[in-house]
Amino acid sequence: MATRPTLAAVAAEAGVSPSTASLAFSGSSRIAAATRDRVLAAARRLDYAGPDPVAASLRRGRSGVVGAFVGERLLYAFRDPVAITLLDGITEVLGPHGVGLLLLAGDAGRPSSEQIARLPLDAAIFATCGLEDDPALELLRRRGVPVVGVEGPPGTDVLVDIDDLGGMRVLARHLHELGHRRLATVAMPLRLDGTAGLVSDARRGRAHYRDVRRRMEGVEDVFGPVPAYETASNAVVDGAAAGHALLDVPAADRPTAVIAQSDVLAAGVLQAAAELGLRVPQDVSVTGFDGADLHWLGATRLTTVVQPTAEKGRTAARVAMRLIEGGTPADVSLPVALRIGTTSGPPAR
Repeated sequence: MATRPTLAAVAAEAGVSPSTASLAFSGSSRIAAATRDRVLAAARRLDYAGPDPVAASLRRGRSGVVGAFVGERLLYAFRDPVAITLLDGITEVLGPHGVGLLLLAGDAGRPSSEQIARLPLDAAIFATCGLEDDPALELLRRRGVPVVGVEGPPGTDVLVDIDDLGGMRVLARHLHELGHRRLATVAMPLRLDGTAGLVSDARRGRAHYRDVRRRMEGVEDVFGPVPAYETASNAVVDGAAAGHALLDVPAADRPTAVIAQSDVLAAGVLQAAAELGLRVPQDVSVTGFDGADLHWLGATRLTTVVQPTAEKGRTAARVAMRLIEGGTPADVSLPVALRIGTTSGPPAR
């Protein structure tokens, strides 16, 4: 079995010291370009691929990896334009620092306690999940890994937040001012158990996702308790199932407006309304939350609450880098804004 060439062998081949050869591979400006070229040429002759990244990380005391916990299967995350935009914002900041992003999925893909204990992470970001009793958080805290929460969970080193409650309250007021009094909510999952259906009062009080609970509270601040349909995941197909359950009833029992907790779920409700022959907004108003780019809706402009998703990701990554460097950044709260589109209007008389 051939022996892997070493940095020392490359240095000898190039006629430089091992420390100079190491600087050549690191891209340091402390050595002349001609010397770097000589070292790299010697490496090519010896078929030397470069220093062992694991050994280099041990010397630095860093792995060069930030973990991003995603609260659902990656299949759903990669279908969600909000999740994709958020992760893109994170990588936009980490890339120039030479730091990679490791995606850690929820559901059956969630790493075990043993895996979390071994993962070489410089920091962790709870990117699309705010589960308040997430066991991964305590494991990371025990290891001393800096943790950033995006809208949760509580107990992270820094929280990057948006005004879920206030944004949903403004949206609910918009519908109330239009004259709606019979409302329903399509909620994202309250817990990680795959449940879907109308939410009981007992389950409503045990919502373990901070953003889900606050968005429900924003609606209830204006309308009081309203029927809520919990989806199994944040996907169009789940929004459509919720839409059929809420809208395929006699007109006297049908809500005149449906507030979905995400634009993706709202797109599903719009699909269900079309399949049931209901006009939007003449027969039912449909609203969302996120301000996502849903190009497949065509000329339909969803009434929604717009959040700065890309900036939320960039902020989370900047905060993570400051924590890695020993800083003590403060919590951050980003603004949201109501955007009125073509899917909300007065209820039919």
